[in-house]
Amino acid sequence: MFRDLLRLVPFVRKYKGRLLGGIVLFFIARLFEAAVPLCLMVGINRLTRGESDLLWPILGIVGAVVARFLIVSWARIAVRRAGFLVQYDLRHAFYKQLQRMGPTFYRQYAIGDLMTRAVADIQLIRRLIGNGTTMVVIFCFATLIGFTCMVFLSPALTLFVLPPLPILLFYTWRTSLRLGVASRQVQERLSALGSHVQENLSGIRTVQAMALERQELDRFDVRNQDYTDAFYSHARIHSIMHSVMPTLAAASAIAILGYGGYSVLQGSLSIGAFTAFFFYVNMIVQPFRVAGMIISMLQRAAVASRRLFAVFDAEPEIEDQASPWAPELIRGNVEFRQLTFAYEDASKRALNNINLSIRRGDVITFMGRIGSGKTTLLKQVVRLLDTPRDSVFIDEFDVRDYPLNRLRSQVAYVPQDTFLFGEPLRSNISYDQPRRNIDQVWLAAEAASLSESIEEMAFKMETVVGERGVTLSGGQKQRATLARGLIRNAPVLILDDCFSSVDTETEEQILSSLSTMRANKTTLLVSHRVSTARHSDRIVILEDGQIAETGTHEQLLSLNGIYAELERIQREGSDEPIGSAAATVTAS
Repeated sequence: MFRDLLRLVPFVRKYKGRLLGGIVLFFIARLFEAAVPLCLMVGINRLTRGESDLLWPILGIVGAVVARFLIVSWARIAVRRAGFLVQYDLRHAFYKQLQRMGPTFYRQYAIGDLMTRAVADIQLIRRLIGNGTTMVVIFCFATLIGFTCMVFLSPALTLFVLPPLPILLFYTWRTSLRLGVASRQVQERLSALGSHVQENLSGIRTVQAMALERQELDRFDVRNQDYTDAFYSHARIHSIMHSVMPTLAAASAIAILGYGGYSVLQGSLSIGAFTAFFFYVNMIVQPFRVAGMIISMLQRAAVASRRLFAVFDAEPEIEDQASPWAPELIRGNVEFRQLTFAYEDASKRALNNINLSIRRGDVITFMGRIGSGKTTLLKQVVRLLDTPRDSVFIDEFDVRDYPLNRLRSQVAYVPQDTFLFGEPLRSNISYDQPRRNIDQVWLAAEAASLSESIEEMAFKMETVVGERGVTLSGGQKQRATLARGLIRNAPVLILDDCFSSVDTETEEQILSSLSTMRANKTTLLVSHRVSTARHSDRIVILEDGQIAETGTHEQLLSLNGIYAELERIQREGSDEPIGSAAATVTAS
C-alpha cells in the first residue's frame, strides 16, 4: 500500500510548504485543545477548596477554544487547497499522457475505464491529501499530546490505557489487508460500469434502431449489481472496523473509571485532575473513532494510485526523438523505400517491400481491396503507427527525424472515421486554429461542398453539431471533416477514403476545388471509385500489402489487370460480385 502512495510524492512535494504549514498549525491547535482540560482542572480544584476566583480558568478555556477554532480553520484551508492543487496536476499529467499514447494502448484500456481513472481515482487521492492528511495528523498529534498529559497527571492511571493497544494494532493490520482487496474490486467494477455506459451511449442510435433497450438495461443491471456488491462488501468491512475501534478504546475507559475513582477516594488524585484525565482519554479515543475511515481512505487511494501509475508507466508507441537536422518546413516530396510493416500479434505483414517515390505537387490515389494496406501505408507518413527507420522519407529526411508536432502540423491527415466535436461547425472546421478569420472557414467549407448545407442551417456556422456530429448526415460529417483538413493548407494532404458517403456529382465538385487549392502541394488519397482515381497523376493498386499495379488511368487500363477489371464493372454498373483478387477493390 505505502509503496503505491509513495509514488505520489513528486506531485505532493510541489506543495510541501502548504502541507507542512498545515501540519504545524494542527500541532499548535492540539496544544490549545490540551490546555482546556488543564484550565478546567484548575477551576474544579479551586471550587473543591471553596475558592471563588474562576476568572482566569474561564478566560483560559475561552481563549484556547477560540484560538483552536481559528488555527484549525487556517490549517484545513491550507491542506485541502494542497489536495485540490495535486488533483489538478494529476489530471493534467494524466491527460497529457493519454495524448501521447497509440492504438495498442487504447485497445488495452477502454475509454470508460480511463474516464473513471481520470475522475474517480484522482478524486480518491485528493480526498486522502485534503481530508486524510488532516485525520492522520490529528490522530497522531492527539494521541501524542493526550498521552503526554495523561502521564503528567497520573502515570499509574495511564497504564490502564495500554493493554488494548496490541489487540487494536493486530486487528487494524488484518482489516487493512481485507480493505485493500475490497477497494481494488470497487474501483475495477466502477471502471467496468463506466466503460459499459460510455459504450452504450456512443451506440445509442443503433440500440434504439434495433429496439434493444430492454436487453441493454438487463446488461447494465448486471454491471450495476456487480459494483453495488463490491461497494457493499467494502462498506461492511469499514463499518465493522468503525464500530470495533472505539469499542476497544472504550474498554480502557471502564478500567480508568474504576481505578481513577479509587485514587480520588484515597486522596492520591484530585477531582480536577481526574476530570482532566478523562478529557485526555477522550482526546485519544476520539481519533480512534475515525481510524477505520483513515485506513479505508489510505487503501482506496493506494489502489487509485496504482491504477493511475499503470497509465503513467505505459510507454508511448511512437517515440518523439527528433533530429536537429530535420528542416523546419516540409516541401512535399514523399518516398517509401522497402517499407515493411506488421502489426503486433498479426499472423502476416500488413505491408511488404513497398517502394514508391512521390514528387511535390503530385496527386496520388491508392486503391485496393479491404485489408490490402492502404490506410496502414498512409498512416506511416504521419507516424500514426511506429514507422520503421529508413523506410519513409519526406524531402529526403526520415520521418522519424521530424519532431512529431512539426510533422503532423504540416502533413494533414483526414481519417476515414469521421469525428466531430460537440461544438459549432466553425469550431470543428477551424479546430487547429480557433481564431481563424471566418472567411477562411467559409472558403474551406465551400471547397468541401458543404457551404450550401450550412446556409440552410438556422445558425449557419454557429450550429452546434452535437457529440460526434450526431445532428449531421453521414455525407455532411464527411465533408465537414474534409473541410477541417483543407483549411490547414498543408504541404502534404492525406485523404483516407473521404468520399465514401458523398455522391459522385459532389465528389466531382470537391475534386475540382482540390485541383485549384492544392496546386504545387502533394495530395495522397484513398478511393474505391475509378471516377476519382482517373483525375490523379498516378494510381497505385495495393494487393496483400504489396504494390500490384501503378500508373496513370490510361496506363493501367492498357495492362488489363485489377484496375481495368474494376473500371469495367463500375462503367457497366454490373451486379456481379467483386469477390476475386482481381476485382474486389474497396476502401479500408
